[in-house]
Amino acid sequence: MNNSVNPFPELISPTDWQKLTTLQNEHVTAIVTEYIRLCQPAKVSIISDAPEDIAFVRQLALSEDEERLLNITGHTIHYDGYNDQGRDKEHTRILVSDASLMSARLNTLERAAGLAEIRQLLDSIMTGKHMLVRFFCLGPLDSAFSIPALQITDSSYVAHSEDLLYRSGYREFQQLNGSDRFFHFIHSAGELDKRGCSKNIDKRRIYIDLEADRVFTINNQYAGNSIGLKKLALRLAINKANHEDWLAEHMFIMGVHPPHKERTTYFTGAFPSACGKTSTAMLPGQTIVGDDIAYLRISDKGVCRAVNIESGIFGIIADVNPVDDALIYRCLTTPRELIFSNVLVNDGRPYWLGMGCETPSTGLNHSGEWYQGKKDANDKEIPLAHKNARYTMRLSELENLDPRANDPEGVPIDAIIYGGRDSDTNPPVFQALDWLDGVIVGATLESETTAATLGQEGRRVLSPMANLDFVVVPLGLYIGNHLKYGARLKKPPLVFATNYFLKDANGKYLNEKTAKKVWILWAEGRVHGEYDAIQTPIGFLPQLADLQELFKAVLGKEYTATEYEQQFTLRTDKLIAKLDRVMAIYQSEAVPQEFSARLVHQRQELIRLQERFKRTEISPSQFIAG
Repeated sequence: MNNSVNPFPELISPTDWQKLTTLQNEHVTAIVTEYIRLCQPAKVSIISDAPEDIAFVRQLALSEDEERLLNITGHTIHYDGYNDQGRDKEHTRILVSDASLMSARLNTLERAAGLAEIRQLLDSIMTGKHMLVRFFCLGPLDSAFSIPALQITDSSYVAHSEDLLYRSGYREFQQLNGSDRFFHFIHSAGELDKRGCSKNIDKRRIYIDLEADRVFTINNQYAGNSIGLKKLALRLAINKANHEDWLAEHMFIMGVHPPHKERTTYFTGAFPSACGKTSTAMLPGQTIVGDDIAYLRISDKGVCRAVNIESGIFGIIADVNPVDDALIYRCLTTPRELIFSNVLVNDGRPYWLGMGCETPSTGLNHSGEWYQGKKDANDKEIPLAHKNARYTMRLSELENLDPRANDPEGVPIDAIIYGGRDSDTNPPVFQALDWLDGVIVGATLESETTAATLGQEGRRVLSPMANLDFVVVPLGLYIGNHLKYGARLKKPPLVFATNYFLKDANGKYLNEKTAKKVWILWAEGRVHGEYDAIQTPIGFLPQLADLQELFKAVLGKEYTATEYEQQFTLRTDKLIAKLDRVMAIYQSEAVPQEFSARLVHQRQELIRLQERFKRTEISPSQFIAG
């Protein structure tokens, strides 16, 4: 292999060709040569782990004007096209060969037709452009968790972003010893307009080929679509995990540190969008391993362990301010390698929505030259920055990074949190009765919409494990895999539910933002057997005295019996209505019988509770009194 002849001497330098053949992997070489022939780039660079190669990619992003320097050292700005600002669900398709796998829930496409279409669109798509061939590792290096990932792209911005978000994996490919056990991703921004943005948005395609462990994504630049290693790779991993013996989840990993105690308890957590995921993962005084995607495996000793597959953050920047997000804000305003996308720039300084300071009335943003009151072609006013504007940086820049963030064995998980959003149903925190109940907590996770975002306030959207957008297997298989995973554990993690959005009859929130730290520390204490709890049909509720102690110690606040009764009273009619919604949805899915039976049992127990107390709202004190 090392002596193979370079078939593209006019495109690939001898040095770069040697980087490719040194891998001694015919599968990698075949993929790279296939897409060179198909996409017809003007130049090809093979990028290794070498610092000079990685520095070359960043400099290329600047010289090709995909990024521009800002005033603070290391900071750059990138703009996606005006209509390329978020994940394109409509054109994200799962390619399937078996018609029986076609699902109303999944956006699928017959595989042969999808491959034929994508190959036609890829034909000569990189004409006049520079192809970059990258090697990354999804997960820590030298780890049984990790999956090597090959990226082919003509966007230096995408390639630079991946250097911030993922671990370099050239050495991991060397250690494959010729194996084809890797994911691969083909991306092209396609033809560009005068601003350097993808022009043919109508031909934007994101096709996920599960059979070949690959993703095609073209005619786009927004990182959520173009960086295959992120949510697109999550879909490949979910497929792989659900046919093996592990979990690929849309979860953060954090270390919880109770005050005055020398211990770290590791949690994972899954929250749908706008339900408090980031604010929980970044709680003051705690440490972060990862903020988005986790792989969970079982150790030789039967312990649940997890890794963050990423080493960076692609974070939403809207509303990041020095009061609520001090750690992130400090990173965004001090020197370090960091990419802003789709924010306003004025005089070399970035501005975003909700940053907590006065902002200029003119500048450059995702629409081009911008001024206050500017409208788009649909007569819609353009804000100073997009609400989905982002920042991209390395996790190592965070002061609260956990020291075991790169542990190849992963961290031991003692608790899993599922956080939903509802105004009138779940209490702020409770513990599932057992692992099966915990799977039900995750599988019945709902997010309540608001008028501001979707124009229909109060609609509950089911999102099992906050992962529904990315689950590419039947829900019955996915839920069954969770049940089997727990059954193989020597001691399954305790499972908790949180709801930071409970309101009273007047629409006032019953939780303050800071209270979430108390709920998490109560859960941590439950892991270590430090708190008793009140058993109910939905799970274990905290006791008043424990919460009063925690509020005083952690927040310096008094917590009253009135607050406790308001927050932890079971609203059985609301809980039954939720079960009815969920059971109606799962009727069309081949879920495990024990899962369905437990849902029915929980509903029956809530009805018995109503009959016993002759009311629909049952307070914790009534449970204690019996």
